[in-house]
Amino acid sequence: MKTRVISGLIMAPFLLIVVLGGYPLMAAAVLIGIVGLKEFYNGFRAMDVKPCYPIGVAAVAALYAMNVLTGTSGIHEGNFKWHVLWVFGVVLASMLYLFKIDERKLEDGMATMTGVLYVVFFSYHVVLIDQGGYPLLVWLVLITAFVTDIMAYFSGYFFGKHKLCPKISPKKTIEGSIGGTLGTMLVSGLFGYFVMPEIMVHCMIMGALGAIFSQFGDLTASIFKRKMGIKDYGHLIPGHGGILDRFDSVLFTAPLIYYYIIFVLA
Repeated sequence: MKTRVISGLIMAPFLLIVVLGGYPLMAAAVLIGIVGLKEFYNGFRAMDVKPCYPIGVAAVAALYAMNVLTGTSGIHEGNFKWHVLWVFGVVLASMLYLFKIDERKLEDGMATMTGVLYVVFFSYHVVLIDQGGYPLLVWLVLITAFVTDIMAYFSGYFFGKHKLCPKISPKKTIEGSIGGTLGTMLVSGLFGYFVMPEIMVHCMIMGALGAIFSQFGDLTASIFKRKMGIKDYGHLIPGHGGILDRFDSVLFTAPLIYYYIIFVLA
């Protein structure tokens, strides 16, 4: 626990990146994409599946170069066609990777594709939020991811009696899940009240939905790790594991917040 607290304090200055937004935030998203993808693929290699990391890196470069060169400001606008083209390219490259049929298995191509869409594309939504009409809601991505984790931990510690998903994550409880959701909805409401009062109710709704998606993200990462036979994706952050261990919930909350913006707030 002490190590986790120290690591959390070390990571705190990185919140400055969210304050700056723009290219610093994009650079952080690129880093998460590249490092997180490497960790994800290493997990597959532990079970003798061999995804293609160079395809993943090329996909990261293409996605963010497209963003900069086309002046993208959201999937829902004129650049939609570029994002569709990028997804097509990722799927195509992953399938072409299988052409050395004697050396590669179907799982190699599927893992390549899954990693790019799951780690790279999901995390990219943080940048899309920053470039849209509600850049301050990037904070809500972090609130719904990290506050849920904290509130669920303490709610489960003090009140937890009933297991949530014992075969996936034995320590998580239903009480912890409920406490995490309610706590995040409250904190999101306070964020809305002080920062974006005109959409405070929406912030509370996004907080509740984000808390649920955050837990889905955490449980999904646990499923992957259990199937891969690993405890953590990496060891980059003492007490937390790898980049992907720390940001697995963000991968689900960022798309949730973004699509709420374009379908409800826009």
